[in-house]
Order: sequence, then structure tokens, then C-alpha cells
Amino acid sequence: MYNAVEEAKAQVKELIMNALGRLVKEEKIPAEPLPPFQVTIPADNSHGDFSANTALVSAKALKSNPRAIAQMIADAMEFAGTDFSKVEVAGPGFLNFFIGESWFEGVVRNAVAMGEDYGKTDLGKGKRVLVEFVSANPTGPMHIGNARGGAIGDSLSSLLQEAGYDVSREFYINDAGNQVAKFGKSLDLRYLQLCSEAGQKVIAECGSDMEKLTKTIYDQTSTPDEEGNIPEEQKNFPFTMPNDVYLGMDIIEHAKNYYDLHGGKALAEKSEEERRKALVDYALPLNEKRLEEDLLKYRIKYDNWFKESTLHNNGAVKAVIEKLKAGGHTYEKDGALWLKATDFGGDQDFVLVRSNGFPTYIVPDIAYHYDKLITRGYDKAINVLGADHHGYVQRMRIALSALGIDDKRLDVVIMQMVMLIRDGKPCKLSKRSGKAITLTTLLDEVPIDAARFVFNQRNADTHLEFDLDLAVEESSKNPVFYVQYAHARICSVIRKQAEEGVKYEGGEVSYSDPAELALVRKIAEMPEMINTAAKDYDPSALTRYSYELAQNFHKFYDSCPIKGAEPDVKQSRLALCDAARITLRNVLALLKVEAPERM
Repeated sequence: MYNAVEEAKAQVKELIMNALGRLVKEEKIPAEPLPPFQVTIPADNSHGDFSANTALVSAKALKSNPRAIAQMIADAMEFAGTDFSKVEVAGPGFLNFFIGESWFEGVVRNAVAMGEDYGKTDLGKGKRVLVEFVSANPTGPMHIGNARGGAIGDSLSSLLQEAGYDVSREFYINDAGNQVAKFGKSLDLRYLQLCSEAGQKVIAECGSDMEKLTKTIYDQTSTPDEEGNIPEEQKNFPFTMPNDVYLGMDIIEHAKNYYDLHGGKALAEKSEEERRKALVDYALPLNEKRLEEDLLKYRIKYDNWFKESTLHNNGAVKAVIEKLKAGGHTYEKDGALWLKATDFGGDQDFVLVRSNGFPTYIVPDIAYHYDKLITRGYDKAINVLGADHHGYVQRMRIALSALGIDDKRLDVVIMQMVMLIRDGKPCKLSKRSGKAITLTTLLDEVPIDAARFVFNQRNADTHLEFDLDLAVEESSKNPVFYVQYAHARICSVIRKQAEEGVKYEGGEVSYSDPAELALVRKIAEMPEMINTAAKDYDPSALTRYSYELAQNFHKFYDSCPIKGAEPDVKQSRLALCDAARITLRNVLALLKVEAPERM
């Protein structure tokens, strides 16, 4: 592992501690324990490459003026054998350190030598982490929130892997409970509608045109208002659906396909329970397969697909209830079983098992997290969830604590809403179909690279505006185009020089132009950026970094010509181009965004 920034910070701390040791030995300062100090990178590198606040935090212990302390430390500094050339005292007492030329050379040569491994760190030290994300109900297509969650969760997983964690990606399939019952009811009602006189008429009119059939039935379906009344304009519609079902066209399509495959009205004579089971057994696996196919198209491949039904079938749900009972953390009230959440800092207790004997929705989820952290032994479980899950997260932490599990082993990334923008206005419908935009319809309009990049442009806890027009624009205004163009431009420079018989041969390099130094500094930041972003669970740091790196390269390209340069300058700049290419490609790979060699 190579982290030039981390190594430089360690050198700064050593230089300061050695200088303080000399000052104590010379009795210029008392031998007092000093508080921890910080080494940071100044926003303006004219103020130095690294800055330390040692004198400011030590003033009280040393009973002296911070600036005077800083000057003494600076005067006692010895730089021989380090990457630093000088130190200056600034402001109220900051120590500003200036890096020497050898450090810049080392960054470039190491990046080139390490190739695909450049940027990797050992922060995670092999700890096992399970990242669960998307986990959309298998009862319908994935919406835009799932699209953002997929991009964030997958890139976060890659980021943690880059930082040295052993990461597994998991999709939790809610194939049991209320949503599946609702799915069955929806399918059953649509199937019976197809079998009705009105349905038979639509089938005869539409024939094999599935899109026409689903749209016809959808458009001729009435839904009651909150008071149960059918709106006046819908009273003549031949089909009616209640409010507690799924109304999507995909439900009609499933019902029609089953109708065609199994002899038309054959199921209509069965009991309601038999019909619903048959329709769910047919449609649910198809939806699960479609979810996997759509996510693969989106470049997301899961290590595990975990079904909620497993927890019911193997007794895990009952077992976790018994564990909570055995721990003395439950009580009965009004025929229901409650968890003593207030014993663990909760605002109020909550029901685990209803008076009818059925567990509430959270019990299988408690069993699922027990399975993650205890049965399968992951060191950490990370969930990427929507903005409506704050209360859920608190309940889950309380349940884990009641089970004797450290709730800090569960981390949650709460993701805010996405607003789609088209023609400068909020957009909810697909231009092609007139339906709500799903993941698949989004990818029909926007390149996958653009979708994955844009969804990671903002921190997960920030609302995101996704400009559909900008995402397909081939200009520097489009951030993903701008970054990809930088990579293609680097490749073009290297390729054209190779065609002239010139390439970097691995020799000494040297840098002095401000644009060169700025680009090297940005390349050097990658491993440190990976560590910080991994600690913060923030894959948006990858898009910001890639954009800044592209900016630095474009400035270098404009300021530092390679063609016509002296041979040693040409070698140094080609090496820098290669280091920039490697770094940019490695960052884009974590986002699963392509790094094109030609554009």
C-alpha cells in the first residue's frame, strides 16, 4: 500500500516531535505533556503543502505565545532525510511545511508502477462487511429511488473494498408478508377482470398486442376516492380496483400471460386462495428474475440474494422472538407481545406479535439482522435505506441491543429523494410511455455511465436533482462527459507520442511548473481520499475527486506542452500523463463508469 499524503503527514509529526525534543533538551520549553495536534492540507498551497496547529494547541501547556512557540519549533527543525524543504510560521502560529521535489517524483513513479493497485489502502484490515442495498419489493419494477440506492450502494461497496474491507453485496427479497398478499390480491382481481365479459371484449379487440391491452384496461379502470366513492368521470369504466392493491400495468401483463399460458379461464373456477397462490407462484419468480436482470444491466452483481421466506421457513423468526422473551425484554398487553423499547432509550415500546398471533413487519427484519451479524458473523452490516426509515432504524438498533448485540455493528446510510428535471422542470413521467419513470425506462433515455455518475454526485443524505437533458449532453457542462473526455485526452497524448516512437521508459522525472505540481498533488490525494470516503460511507467523494482530477489535467494540458519539449521534460510529462490516466481510470472503475480511450 502506498499513501504519499499519509506518509508526508507522519513525517510532519515526526519533524515537530523531534524539534520539540531538542527544545526540551536545550531547556527552551518545559517538559510538559502536550495535547494532540492536527496536520492538514491548506486550501491554498502557496501557504504550504501541509499545515500543523501544534503551537496553537500547546500555548496553554507551555505558557507562551503561540506564534513564539511556532517560531521556536521552526528554528529547531532539521529536514535532512525527509521529503520537506522548509517550514514557515503563519498567522497566529500555524506551521506551514513545503514539500521537496523528491516527493512529487515519488508520487508519479509509484502511481505508474502500481497501476490498478494505485489508491488501494489497508484501512479495513480485512474486516467482513455486508452491504445491503436496493432490496426493492419483488412486486413491481424498480423506481428512481432504487436507481439512486443501487448506484450508491454498489459504489460504496467498491469503495470499501478499495479501502481493504472484505465486502459482500446483498439484496433482501421481501417475498413474504403483507406486500406479497397485496400482490396476490392485485393479480387475482386483474385475472378475474380478464375473465369477465368486458375483459373478453378487450382481449378480442387487442389480440396479441400486449401493450395495447394493458393500456386499455389500465385506462378503463376506476379507483374509489378516500370515502369509497367512484369519481363521476370514472363511473362508466368497466373495471374497478380498490385502493389497497397495486395498480401498475405490470400486474395486468402478468395476469394476461398466466391467462394465455394456462388455458384462459381455467383458474376462475378455483377458490380465491388457490387463485392467488397460483398467480403469485407464477409472477413472483418472474419479477425476481427481472430485478436481477435489470440490476445486471445497471452493472450491479450481488453476492447474495436473501429471501425473507427463508427466515419463516427455517424458524429464525420464531427463534428471535423466543430470544427476546428469554432475555426478559418483552411483555403481553391486549393480547399482543410488546418489546420493552423504552428500556433501551426508545421513545415508546412497540409490538412484536399482534393479538392475532402474526408477527409485525419488523420481526423478520430483526431475525435477518441477527442472521447477518451472529449466524453469518459479519463484523459490520451496512444498510442503504430511503428517507422514510429513520424510525425503523431506531427500532432495529433497540432490538439488536435487546439481543445482546452491539448496535454499532449496524450502520445505516439514509438516502434522500431524487427529483428528475427535463426542460428545466420537474418530471415524473417517461416521455416514451407516459408512465412513471422506472430504472429501466431511465436507462432507455440516459447512458448507464451518466446515471451511475450523477446518482453519486451528491452525498446520500442530500436531495438530488437529476437533469435528464444534461446527462446526455456531450459538452463540458456534463460532468461525466467532462471526466471521461479527460481520460480520452490523456490516452490520446500517450498514443500520439507512441506513434512517434516516444514513451515513458521508467527513468528519473522532475517537476517544477505549477500546473505539473498541482496535478501531482491531486494524484497523491487518491489513497487518502479513499480512506476518508470509506470512513464517511460517502461514494460521492469519488465523483468530486474525479472531476477535480480532470480539471487539473486539462490545466496541465493547456500549460505544459509535450510535443516539442526537451527529451527529459517530455519523459517527465509522459510519466505524469500515465499516472493521471491510471488514477482517473481507477476512480471511475470504483463507480463502474467506463474510462474511454477515444471520444
